[in-house]
Amino acid sequence: MAKRNASRQSGTAGFSLVELMVVVVIASVLVAIAIPTYINEVRKSRRTEAKTALLDLAGREERFYNTNNTYSATPSDLGYGAGAFPLAVGSGYYDVNIAFTAYSPGPPAVAPTYTLTAYPVTADQLKDTQCTLFTLTSTGLQSSTPNTTVCWQ
Repeated sequence: MAKRNASRQSGTAGFSLVELMVVVVIASVLVAIAIPTYINEVRKSRRTEAKTALLDLAGREERFYNTNNTYSATPSDLGYGAGAFPLAVGSGYYDVNIAFTAYSPGPPAVAPTYTLTAYPVTADQLKDTQCTLFTLTSTGLQSSTPNTTVCWQ
């Protein structure tokens, strides 16, 4: 009787090679879909860091303008510490640069303005082809390359 039970157990234990291969194929398909989606979501979160940095810098520029009647071209005037532009922001995936025009009495008189630009600097973020460059002006105009509606949502 002991032999009968032993033969019955050995025939029903384990997985067949076909079952194991089906599981491997299913797992591979799931990974092939999940990894690119995850990478895309990480890039989107880095875009948010860049946009937030531009909006923060614009707010600081406006406060500086209200006090000094001109915009600043140095990060230290805006509370960012010593250094110069371009300024690394967030986790270092983007750099921010500023271009400004000073007040000119004229003729014609030119009001001071600025344009803030965030551009990717890391190899992974450079692969983000949907939103490669973010721009924010002193008038509040938000734009990006190549698609402004997707990038500033």
